[in-house]
This record gives sequence, structure tokens and C-alpha cells, in this order.
Amino acid sequence: MSEVKKIATRDSYGRALKELGENHEDVVVLDADLGNATKTLIFQKAFPERYFECGIAEANMVTVAAGLSTMGLVPFASSFAMFAAGRAFEQVRNSIGYPHLNVKIGATHGGISVGEDGASHQCCEDFALMRSIPGMTVMCASDDVEVKAMVKAAYELDGPVYMRFSRFATPVYHAEDYSFEIGKGETVVDGSDIAIIANGILVPEAIEAAKLLRADGISARVINMHTIKPLDDELVLKAAAECGRIITLEEHSIIGGLGEAVCSLLSEKLPTLVKRIGIDDRFGHSGPAGVLLKEFGLCADNISAQAKRLVERQ
Repeated sequence: MSEVKKIATRDSYGRALKELGENHEDVVVLDADLGNATKTLIFQKAFPERYFECGIAEANMVTVAAGLSTMGLVPFASSFAMFAAGRAFEQVRNSIGYPHLNVKIGATHGGISVGEDGASHQCCEDFALMRSIPGMTVMCASDDVEVKAMVKAAYELDGPVYMRFSRFATPVYHAEDYSFEIGKGETVVDGSDIAIIANGILVPEAIEAAKLLRADGISARVINMHTIKPLDDELVLKAAAECGRIITLEEHSIIGGLGEAVCSLLSEKLPTLVKRIGIDDRFGHSGPAGVLLKEFGLCADNISAQAKRLVERQ
């Protein structure tokens, strides 16, 4: 049996930008002295005249991107999630969100899987920050195939978009003919006893958890909710109605992210038993990505254990 291919979605982002640049001359890319890490140098080598190195000045970078968008260009401003969403938040809010400009933010190195860089670089608050900006579309890619489709869809959408990508290499589980639509999640494993709604690099972990649960006689549905805002309300409500129990799974704080978006919807439309799995109200710390994911419970074993407890509850 061949080994499953693993690719870091930041690598996919760099290649997707190059492909987009080949087809659209209005695409420009900006970076903040991190092109080697964000993989935007792939675009820079192909289109040096459309690449803008802004230095370690993320707030300035996003305002430059805002200005470029008013000239009919489609800028992709790129940096680590901690800097793109955190350090530059005011400028993203006021210079991009408030005038609703056509700027795309590519944020790599999201979540604790940044690993050895430690808590200062492990951004687990970006979904919450970007969701709070009116009109901002917020997405998180789960594998290489989805990144290519997501970047293309972001280009085609008129308005501000925030996309998160990972440093950690994860399995490619989508087929090349995968159809992506902003605001529409996908059911990747069908089931009826419990629904696991996940995004990003944790979708493969949810798929593995479903296999473990099936061995114990529990039928778990797995949903890839790649768009956190706007949420696929219809798919969430259907899962709640048909499964009766839901787990949300994200490499983000349980405050303000996917789990909170799902709970907010269900509390108003269809009260449902929900367990949020993510980063509890704490900071991360330095360590190998795989070790940290297990330590924080973002692994198939813990997901399946939590699902069993939820199924056992009346």
C-alpha cells in the first residue's frame, strides 16, 4: 500500500499563487520579510515585477495592499498568522475591512503546530479577530488540493478574505476534481450518531477518529467546514438534526472560532449538545508540532474518546 502524500499547506499556498499569477495579470503578492517561510518566493521568482517585499512592517504591508487594490489590482498580503491577524489588526480593520477593499490575506504558520517557535508565534486567536471584522470572509484550508481551490475562489470573490495555512505537513485526502465553494462545507465521512465539524489540518485527524469510532460501533459524520465566516448554516443544522450531537474541532482557541460560530447558530436555531475541542484558555509552548497536537488533545485518540463520552450522554 502506497504511503499517503503529506504536504504543508503553506507550500501549497506558494504554488497556488504562482498558478494564479500565470492566469491573471492583476494578481500581486506582498510579503513582510518572510517569503522563504510563507513560500511566496515561488511567486517572486516567476513574477518579480509583481512582488513587493515590505520588510518587517506588517501594518504597512496591509495598507500598501489596500492602496494597490484601489488601482484595480488583486493583492495577496502574506505573513505569519500572528503578524497578519495580530500585529496588523488595526490596519486590516480600518484600511481593508471598513472600506471593504478587495484584498486577500494569506496567513501561514497558524495554530500551535508552528511548534518550536513557541507561544509568541503560535497564533490561536486569528479566526476570532478576523471574524469580528464586518464583511471579512474567513477560511482555513485542510490539504494541498483545497488550498489551490481556495486561493482561486478568494481571487474570484470581490471583497476582503483571510486564509490560514499551516507549517505542519498533513495528508492530502481530496481528489483533484474536488469542487470548492466559499461558505459551503463538505461531508467527507457519513454517519448518524455524532457529527465532527473540523477545519484545517485537523480534518484528517477527524477522519481517523471516525475510523476508531466505527470500530466501536459508533457512526461518526465528519464535516470539513473550511469557511468559518460565512458558516454553512444549512449543513450544520442538518448535522444537528440528524446526529443530535456535535463535536467542533479546530487548531484555534475554543473562544471565538469555529466552535463558537457553530454554538451561536445552534443556540438560536436548534439547541444541540456540543463539545468544543481546540485550545483551551491558555497559551501554547515550544515543542515538536506532533507532540504539541497530542498534548493539546488535537489528535484522533482524544477526539474519539470525547465523542464516545458525548454519545453516552442522554
